[in-house]
Amino acid sequence: MNDPVLYESHDRIAVVTLNRPDKRNAINGAVVEGLVRAWQRLNSGDDRVAVLTATGDQSFTVGADLHDIPHDLWRAVPGIGVEVEKPIVGAVAGWVVGGGLVFANQCDLLVAAENTSFLYPEAKVGFSGGLIVSLAARIPHKIAMQTLLLGEALTAQRAYDIGFVNKVVPVGTQRAAALDYACRLAENAPLVLQLLKRFVGKVLPKGPSELAGIARRDVEAVTASADLQEGIAAFRDKRAPVFSGS
Repeated sequence: MNDPVLYESHDRIAVVTLNRPDKRNAINGAVVEGLVRAWQRLNSGDDRVAVLTATGDQSFTVGADLHDIPHDLWRAVPGIGVEVEKPIVGAVAGWVVGGGLVFANQCDLLVAAENTSFLYPEAKVGFSGGLIVSLAARIPHKIAMQTLLLGEALTAQRAYDIGFVNKVVPVGTQRAAALDYACRLAENAPLVLQLLKRFVGKVLPKGPSELAGIARRDVEAVTASADLQEGIAAFRDKRAPVFSGS
């Protein structure tokens, strides 16, 4: 069975790849878990920048797998489920649907193949987790509302014209173009890159679902901590706890 999310590391650059081509890279529970592990590995390792891409040129992802809907998608989103201060460059092609648009929205730089279409169809489906609303902080408000409320697709060229995409390239070259950005980023001072990304993150507004996801992430980190277990054990043993901060 193929790994649904691949992580490759070369020259201080991580390449994170959605890898379910037979399902058009639909997002299921395994993809969520794979992305969580990938962002954690990026944080803890020596890689200075990541490229987020997908296998194939027809679908970056068609969104949620309706046979295995990931109701915890927020966990896989960098900046929400996992705080990532290193730059992320997106390389997309074909359909970028639903959660895929959420991922693209969180990338710091974005390269799109000429055949790319960004689509958020939740209003037509009858469900939304609301993680996408900060799109309105990244592109003009009326265009964001047209995309979200009407479910109209954004072409690669339109996305470039409104500033959502940095570069539009021929199909099949999006990964190379993203790697070019990544190589240039990897040569820069990592502490400065992280500081600027962190500060920009404080400037960009966050929607209610993003804030809820961040709060849940931080609370769950405490709930899963060794300190909680130590505190419970100390209370049970009627002794002073010895906390480790982990």
